[in-house]
Amino acid sequence: MEKRGSLTKKAQDIAKKFLGREITVVELRLYPYMQYIMMNEQRIDPQKCNQEEREVLSKLKEENHIEGGASGLSITKEFWNYLCNILFETYVDLGD
Repeated sequence: MEKRGSLTKKAQDIAKKFLGREITVVELRLYPYMQYIMMNEQRIDPQKCNQEEREVLSKLKEENHIEGGASGLSITKEFWNYLCNILFETYVDLGD
């Protein structure tokens, strides 16, 4: 298995199927934070996001997958399912 958080071909396939585009390592590594945020305070801490991550968030807003941010983040159920799917693929070690 690849290192946790690696952008594998299978991860890119998952992204392309749902988003219609490839993702970057920066985007992939932002996903666990987004999942954590949605399960907890549902607000992004701007001090925890760099410029590249802000650009990813802007792109996801343009694509209508998320809304808001520091004042309160909301996401579509479809994007939530995508997050869980890609995070399972890239962060959960099944010992294969």
